[in-house]
Amino acid sequence: MADKVDLKKTVDGYRARAGEFRIVELPTQRYLAIDGHGDPNTPPYAHAIATLYPVAYALKSASRRAGRDYVVPPLEALWSAPDPTSFTSRRDKSEWDWTLLSLVPEWVDGGMLDAALTEGVRVETLAEGWCVQTLHLGPFDDEGPTLARMHDEFIPGEGLQMTGRHHEIYFSDTRRVDPARFRTILRQPVRRV
Repeated sequence: MADKVDLKKTVDGYRARAGEFRIVELPTQRYLAIDGHGDPNTPPYAHAIATLYPVAYALKSASRRAGRDYVVPPLEALWSAPDPTSFTSRRDKSEWDWTLLSLVPEWVDGGMLDAALTEGVRVETLAEGWCVQTLHLGPFDDEGPTLARMHDEFIPGEGLQMTGRHHEIYFSDTRRVDPARFRTILRQPVRRV
């Protein structure tokens, strides 16, 4: 069997630096997905994670049996709300809609996916295209000012307009890492004005 693939090291969308906004063009990608609403610090969010991860690991096992092993990619999430200031200045988590995601490697076929899926988890294809992203270091509740700079300064300053849902990628295990050391990519799909 070939070496275990770590998509964090090979997928360009997993690269970002703190304090730097970067414009990237992302290919269409498949994800395992599960939806929810409200504060991520509540049981429904934890239940969604507990539902998604066994499917991600079942898919990894199927791929390994087929001859290609990989590290399960980091947890990701799409976020939206009727009022975008609920993410930046107001931080009203009760308004948030979310979709938890786990990237599916391109070589995984439909048969493996069908065998791994369980109720509530689906396959979603994302075609985000052009995006702005940065690496946030620290607690999730401290993201607001960085998102405000991205949304209100960098994106319009580059002649861009926001499209699609806010996207986050979580590199830290929140059960084991101090919140001051969390590493999270903050991503926003955009288009030229």
